[in-house]
Amino acid sequence: MEFRFTGLVAATFTPLSPDGSLNLNAIGPMVDQLIERGVSAMYVCGSTGEGPSLTTEERKATAAEFVRASDARLPVVVQVGHSSLADARDLAAHAQQIGAAAISAVAPYYFKPDSVEVLAGCLAEITADAQDLPFYYYHIPAFTGVGLNLFELLRVAETKIPTLVGIKYTAPTLFELQSLLEFEGGRFDIVHGVDEMLLAGLVTGAKAAIGSTYNFASPLYLRLIEAFQKNDITEARRWQSQATEMIRSILSIAGVPSLKAAMNLSGVECGPTRLPLAPPCPEKLKQIEATLEEYGLVPCVK
Repeated sequence: MEFRFTGLVAATFTPLSPDGSLNLNAIGPMVDQLIERGVSAMYVCGSTGEGPSLTTEERKATAAEFVRASDARLPVVVQVGHSSLADARDLAAHAQQIGAAAISAVAPYYFKPDSVEVLAGCLAEITADAQDLPFYYYHIPAFTGVGLNLFELLRVAETKIPTLVGIKYTAPTLFELQSLLEFEGGRFDIVHGVDEMLLAGLVTGAKAAIGSTYNFASPLYLRLIEAFQKNDITEARRWQSQATEMIRSILSIAGVPSLKAAMNLSGVECGPTRLPLAPPCPEKLKQIEATLEEYGLVPCVK
């Protein structure tokens, strides 16, 4: 299947109301803002989108609204991984029905596959009813605890999963990222997934990156990419340094929920996080806003 990511891909937040229910009405304005902010695609219901904390029906409703709101202006990739393979397969079939551009899935993360063959079998099951959609395996071992050999997975999976086109690679091991990018002459689309290492990913050969902070801090990263494309590595390093320090500062305030709070403060309402991710208190929100102002993001994105 011919499908390749390019540029910055926003791992979208899932808008919630103050009571924790879905706020689908906020998705349209969010998509409009992401287009204005220069992202090239949207990755829905992943880690940033709190996919594991949503019910299957909530995930379907969220994915459908992103596709509808995008109206073909941006590709929508739906993360369908689940601890239940039956639910994951259902989510994949639904993504195909609503017109998503591609699907992606983490490995089962409660009872974990213990071999490449078992993992490939799981992914084949997930994609069985979505044979028209390109598929990306979502490698994020820090969350799933699954760190099987990806080269062996590609060799085994290509015979079991005809729709496999690549991997969303969310790990800091750049030597492996580079080797995967070069595997079989670059046959697979390996997409970088660590915002703090975007420049390093570009240097190893990545053509696209999926991340949380691309939602609200795209100005920093677009300048980084522009400098890299002009072979101005000193300037690119300067922008990467700013982005990395910004992420470190925000996460130090209230952890992962700080990122969704930053999106709200940037002018795109997406509500609170859902437990077990506790939203920041008002004092911490002030600290997050001060951090955004320090790095010039609030005036840049409003």
